[in-house]
Amino acid sequence: MSHLPSLIIDLALILSAAGVMTLLFKWLKQPLVLGYVLAGVLAGPNLGLLPVEVRDTANIQTWADIGVIILLFALGLDFSFKKLLEVGKTAFVTTMVIVAGMMSAGLLIGQLMGWSTLNGLFLGGMLCMSSTTIIIKAFNDTGSKDAPHAKLVFGVLVVEDLVAVLLMVLLSTISVSKVLDGSELLFSLSRLVFFLCLWFLFGIYLVPTFLKRVRHLLSDETLLILTTALCLVMVVLAVKAGFSAALGAFIMGSILSETHDLKRIEKVIEPLKLFFGAIFFVSVGMMVQPAIIVDHAWSVVILIVTVLVGQVVFATLGLLLSGQPLQTALRSAFSLGQIGEFAFIIAGLGITLNVTESFLYPIV
Repeated sequence: MSHLPSLIIDLALILSAAGVMTLLFKWLKQPLVLGYVLAGVLAGPNLGLLPVEVRDTANIQTWADIGVIILLFALGLDFSFKKLLEVGKTAFVTTMVIVAGMMSAGLLIGQLMGWSTLNGLFLGGMLCMSSTTIIIKAFNDTGSKDAPHAKLVFGVLVVEDLVAVLLMVLLSTISVSKVLDGSELLFSLSRLVFFLCLWFLFGIYLVPTFLKRVRHLLSDETLLILTTALCLVMVVLAVKAGFSAALGAFIMGSILSETHDLKRIEKVIEPLKLFFGAIFFVSVGMMVQPAIIVDHAWSVVILIVTVLVGQVVFATLGLLLSGQPLQTALRSAFSLGQIGEFAFIIAGLGITLNVTESFLYPIV
């Protein structure tokens, strides 16, 4: 019998676990992200529950890295500054207050617990964003999706999604540069802004022009290969310039989001996004050590209280500052009192970049 590479065996196990959990969580009507992470925990090397397990950590890391690239590319396709203009002042002000408040809370908790500044930054990023999936489901179940406070919440969620992507890009860039204070951080951010402007100026002019000229040659197959190639080329350029792969993927996605072929690109990329998104979350789940949750039980309690109190307080403050009445502000704020899917992505990003401690993901 010929030898089968461990990479293929691991992929078979990852997809099998993801497939089973997809069916289960669809039946339970729960977010699939949670199912993928749980599948990774069960199939990973830390529990030893299954007769066959993924044991090659290098393979797990490889799949997670690819997953991050494709996810950030897809998020870049969905990113648009026009969305920020459409949601209005209330949603923007409220989100900025929530993000500033929860990021500060994350940093403070990290310092009190003796964690590094980078761990505190990632924790703050994880605590900032509410769950779009859970909130929409709750509003649909209660029949309140057309209520005035629900419309405010939806506006906040749109801005939070956009801010979450920017946070991921910024955190990954800081992680790669290993710079966290003073003039060096300012220089690093200035360099980031310079390269972003340079890439976008070239990209927004060259890429749409190129796609427009070859549009008559672009079948779905050709478009998939071409856009994926552009994504990976930008990833390589970003890494060579000293930035993260996630930044390069996001930049190319954002550039392509301004082309006339955006809808077609999103359509052909969707299966790739779903496939590697599932692999990413399962891979991250495999890196989780469940015993850590028991060891950090008090940290879990502190984070639960921080999310429940912090999200409500900062959301209420933001809504009041933007001119909303107290009753509407409170109803909207209580709807935002949880963390969402982006917390998993930000936590997974920290793991794949090897910049956060192993305990941070499971307790969040």
